[in-house]
Amino acid sequence: MTDYSVHEPMFGGTTRDDWSAPEENDFDTDDLSDIASHFVLSASGFDDPERYKDLNLPVVGPDGQLNENAIQTAYSGGHSVEQMDGIDDDTKSDAKDVLSDLADHFDDLDLDD
Repeated sequence: MTDYSVHEPMFGGTTRDDWSAPEENDFDTDDLSDIASHFVLSASGFDDPERYKDLNLPVVGPDGQLNENAIQTAYSGGHSVEQMDGIDDDTKSDAKDVLSDLADHFDDLDLDD
């Protein structure tokens, strides 16, 4: 089982724009620790992740905006924390707590609907 780290990403605003998960080349930097700040989970830490593939559950776009649709996708659905293999129940719960806290930045977003 992978030992994931969980953290609350940094962001500079919010958006409800359509969402698709960013690719590494979508970011204006090659610094993976900067890119990691857009994600909720990492398989190799956030300070110095080993590779882009270690980063999971992106919720902040390359533009620095927290995305409502990304939070919903990460919380439930086909690309959610619930669908990840090799993640323990405590880490899954911690990630869902972070996503719930992030959802509070959107007045009418209820992840349990």
